[in-house]
Amino acid sequence: MYEQLRRRIVSGELPPGAPLSENDLAAELSVSRTPVRESLILLADEDLVQVFPQLGSFVSRVDIRHVADAQFVREAIEIASLRDAADRLDAPALAALRDVLARQRAAGDDVEEFFRLDEEFHQMLLGVGGHAGAWRAVQSAKVHLDRARRLGLRTVSPVAPLVAQHTAVVDALAAGDPEAAETALREHLRAVFDDIERIRERSPELFTSEGTSRPARRNITVWR
Repeated sequence: MYEQLRRRIVSGELPPGAPLSENDLAAELSVSRTPVRESLILLADEDLVQVFPQLGSFVSRVDIRHVADAQFVREAIEIASLRDAADRLDAPALAALRDVLARQRAAGDDVEEFFRLDEEFHQMLLGVGGHAGAWRAVQSAKVHLDRARRLGLRTVSPVAPLVAQHTAVVDALAAGDPEAAETALREHLRAVFDDIERIRERSPELFTSEGTSRPARRNITVWR
């Protein structure tokens, strides 16, 4: 229950500001209200849900501070690992990275497939650097970052430039130029902030910088 609701929030299926009715969720998932309530409490602890007395529970709007913190952690880990990857890259690892890039290009505008392959690419880069176990720490830290990334992919960030950024990282590694690889990866990881600014211009109601904005109950479009 918790994992299912968490996944729907992070993916954007339950978008920022969406009302969360215990009764409706219990009926939809064929469970009692108790596990739904317990799940919402856990999600509130992660700042993914906000509960307002006499008003109800809502999916939290995207908090830029949480996104920035998550991006900081992710960049620190992945850049540090990339320096080791430059020394460890061999022909099989390079071929595997090229294969992921080819599948990303083939994904076209399939956002969900690209997101899955994007995760595979970054996890593989950590593995090449000898730090595959650090992926769990990255995943744990980046839940709020992933919400912003999903919004970007759905609205303002086409897939092709992201694949080109991945390719630039791999090409630099293959050329034995770790500094260029690091620059390319850093620019790629920070591109999410440009996406956020474009999304905020279109849909400022999806974001908060205060963490205390009180929502109004209204119809929310659920992406499918």
